[in-house]
Amino acid sequence: MKQRIRTVGIIKNEEGVLVFRRSRGRSEAPVFWELPTGKIKFGEQPEEAMARSLTDYTGLIASSIKLKDVITFLAPEGASQLSNLYIIYELSIEGEIKPRPHDRYTAYKFIKDFTAARIRLSETTTSVLEIESGKVTPEHVSARGAANGITINVDGASRGNPGPAGIGYCIYDNNHIIERGGEFIGFATSRMAEYYAMKKGIERAIELDYKTVRFISDSLMVVNQLNGIFSVKNQDIAPVYRDIQEQLGQFEAVSFTHVPRSQNMLADSEANAAIDKMLTK
Repeated sequence: MKQRIRTVGIIKNEEGVLVFRRSRGRSEAPVFWELPTGKIKFGEQPEEAMARSLTDYTGLIASSIKLKDVITFLAPEGASQLSNLYIIYELSIEGEIKPRPHDRYTAYKFIKDFTAARIRLSETTTSVLEIESGKVTPEHVSARGAANGITINVDGASRGNPGPAGIGYCIYDNNHIIERGGEFIGFATSRMAEYYAMKKGIERAIELDYKTVRFISDSLMVVNQLNGIFSVKNQDIAPVYRDIQEQLGQFEAVSFTHVPRSQNMLADSEANAAIDKMLTK
């Protein structure tokens, strides 16, 4: 399966979020607007690619670049599927924000409410702004989430870090909850709990014979590592990570998406209920 990786920048001020109008070039496709977006060149780190593409396409120089989120989704491409991975950064610009003209971007503007903006936004930009503005719920993470059929939210909890720990999961089929559950896993750190929660979600998907699954977690570390953005350096989670990598071969297509904790409350409640149940015995 092909994979497309892009960096996307969010620049905000009192006027709103900065978006750019893409040049159509020789294409007859409709004009659309987008957040500053760029490809990662061979040998570049994602943060370096973000800084370079911002300057190349807009003339702006970021005074700070902060990793904010990672979004993944599957999209059809001919007879196959394309895995899209977008690494989202929050960018700060010192002084006046005044981009220069470029062949890629022909205009710019700030928008405060993207749902009311009278411009055509790219699908990527719409997805990013939906999630960052909180206009999506655990049942519907993005317009493309339903296309994947099965979505599994997972979460881990640890009281004390390390301390009594639990895991929880919630399975959705076209936005309808079809199963939810949780387990007490003993004493563990929060990162171990997050990984064991993901492992449980994957195992349950295999047991139910799901072939295309979107896994959702509020742990940016877990999502970034499973998407290959960050390497696994902690020896305690390395065995679980390897187990997960072996299990992924049983799926036809899979994606990992990060959401804020507020959009993962059902899985969180299952994890904490499992801890409560054990502690009150």
